[in-house]
Amino acid sequence: MKKIPPLLVAFMCSTFLHLTVPSFAQDEPSEMVKHKALSLTGSPKYGPDTTHFDYVNPQAPKGGTMRLSAIGTFDSFNPFTIKGNPAYAVYLTYDRLMVDSYDEGSTQYCHVCEWVSYPEDFSSVTFKLREGPKFHDGEPIKVEDVIFSMEAIKKANPRYKQYYKNVSRAEKTGESEVTFYFDVKNNRELPVIVGQLFIMPKHYWEGQNKKGEPRDVSKTTLEPPLSSGPYKVGAFKAGQTLNLVRVDDYWGKDLFTMVGQNNFDTLQYEYFRDSSVAFEAFKADTFDFYRENSSINWARNYGFKAVKDGRVLKRDDIVLKNPQGMQGFVFNTRRDKFKDVRVREALSRAFNFEWAGKNLFYNQYKRTTSYFENSELASSGSPSADELALLTPLKDNIPAKALTETFASFKHEGSQGTRKQLRAARALLKEAGWTIVKEPVEDKDCGFFCKLMISVGLQSKKQANILRNKQGQAMEIEFLIVAPAFQRVLQAYINNLKQLGVQASIRLVDAPQYIKRLEVFDFDMVIASFGQSESPGNEQRFYWGSSAADTPGSRNYAGIKNKAIDSLIDTIIFAKNRQELVTATRALDRVLLFNHYVVPNWHTAYERLAYWDRFAQPKVQASRAIGATTTWWYDAEKAKKIAAGGKMEK
Repeated sequence: MKKIPPLLVAFMCSTFLHLTVPSFAQDEPSEMVKHKALSLTGSPKYGPDTTHFDYVNPQAPKGGTMRLSAIGTFDSFNPFTIKGNPAYAVYLTYDRLMVDSYDEGSTQYCHVCEWVSYPEDFSSVTFKLREGPKFHDGEPIKVEDVIFSMEAIKKANPRYKQYYKNVSRAEKTGESEVTFYFDVKNNRELPVIVGQLFIMPKHYWEGQNKKGEPRDVSKTTLEPPLSSGPYKVGAFKAGQTLNLVRVDDYWGKDLFTMVGQNNFDTLQYEYFRDSSVAFEAFKADTFDFYRENSSINWARNYGFKAVKDGRVLKRDDIVLKNPQGMQGFVFNTRRDKFKDVRVREALSRAFNFEWAGKNLFYNQYKRTTSYFENSELASSGSPSADELALLTPLKDNIPAKALTETFASFKHEGSQGTRKQLRAARALLKEAGWTIVKEPVEDKDCGFFCKLMISVGLQSKKQANILRNKQGQAMEIEFLIVAPAFQRVLQAYINNLKQLGVQASIRLVDAPQYIKRLEVFDFDMVIASFGQSESPGNEQRFYWGSSAADTPGSRNYAGIKNKAIDSLIDTIIFAKNRQELVTATRALDRVLLFNHYVVPNWHTAYERLAYWDRFAQPKVQASRAIGATTTWWYDAEKAKKIAAGGKMEK
């Protein structure tokens, strides 16, 4: 499973953080403390004398190729605009001011910057750029590039504009120093998310391409970008293949944040339109690494020869500590039929996860019951006194159940359980003004003789339950999907919806059309995922905030406009400490759950990986990332054995 978001969304979801504790500091005279790292849940693990992360092999050899797959297509190497489909992993070609640690919760270390500082009221943040960072054309990274990057990215992409909305301006405030000023105080997350900024070369983007045309950050382009990261774009075929080539003289290769990483000479991506085709290509040794998201595939289709003889390793023993977030069938509340919470709850009750888990998922999944699943941020039981202190003043905009009850999924335990849930659903629909009526419908299986019998009165027309509101409008739902694997799950759900009189259908589209329709909210329901970090913050506005509901390209797919939710998001963002953050997040979780904006789906507790055994790995597994492309390395001896078709030694 776990999630099927676009790359931009996947990156943002993995790095949204919330600052709680300053890091170790150098004892230098200064108005503000100079930090080498920022931790959002505690003190940073690695001190100033660290030579490498624990989850890497500092002696890992460089060389070889890792062949990977991607689903869909690409038409751009510009990941900073909302337009087009950016090439997968193109972010690896860019550097950031700070980089994440893969074995700590919400912690970043200086990379392009030498240190970072901020005042006690968090009204600004200052970065000192280290000596040495440079773009691939040899030009040094300057303060002007950092300022340009912030301004350009906010102008080009509404997602980033929302994410960095509180960054009011940036100035050069010293030799190699840049200060970002905020329009609010005490937003403890802002120094960290500014540290996540990708740095673009100002001289390149203000220049002209080979055709003599001015470059524009807001437009798509297949011109390989000038960047500064450990990889750069190599050979490619638009929409089909892409090689990222390691930069031998990468400026940051000896920093502790990069030692033992980026070991492959080439990361080779091949695009497939369908995951089933991609899997067959993997079995045929067309690419090396496969992350499985289909339970039926995992259970039934890994008995091929290369698995049996050990050339392909099948792994389900990696458990990461990341929050699972929420994946679900999302109601677009911009549509009138979904505005009433009773209707959304009724339709949610029709989903039979228990049947799907047993018959479709091979019992590999757990039901998701929180937007912050697998973390201390998830609500549980009845609201605590601290949660009620936040929720009670907002009660006019909160379902009453959120103040008194424990949220639980609607279980279908046996046929009686299904009947119970459908009865409750019918009652809710009736209360909301929707009535189930018997009506004649077209019978697609009715042939010539069937129609003849009907015409002479010897047979009646086919009858069906139709759900209609007081205006006589029928409840019709189209599920927009991009992954064929979801069809079997949705079809079972649709069969139950049919018993409520809902006329539902599935629309499978290709990736470009899917992305475009998501951006303009042109759908009834979609399957979407909302990843979470261990320290949520500003990104919650983009998920659920009223200001994002009408912003094209936002992730507020449900179209939520709720004053209580806006208030709770602000409480999260301006939390003074970890406990306040946890309390506010749990309260937000309750309000989202009891509003039934999504029909919660499922999650796995472990990763499902398969790969051709050509690679070696560090002895220590990072707790929050697999690290295949960053910390693994090519093993020539293993590759020879696979080439010979021999069974691997245990």
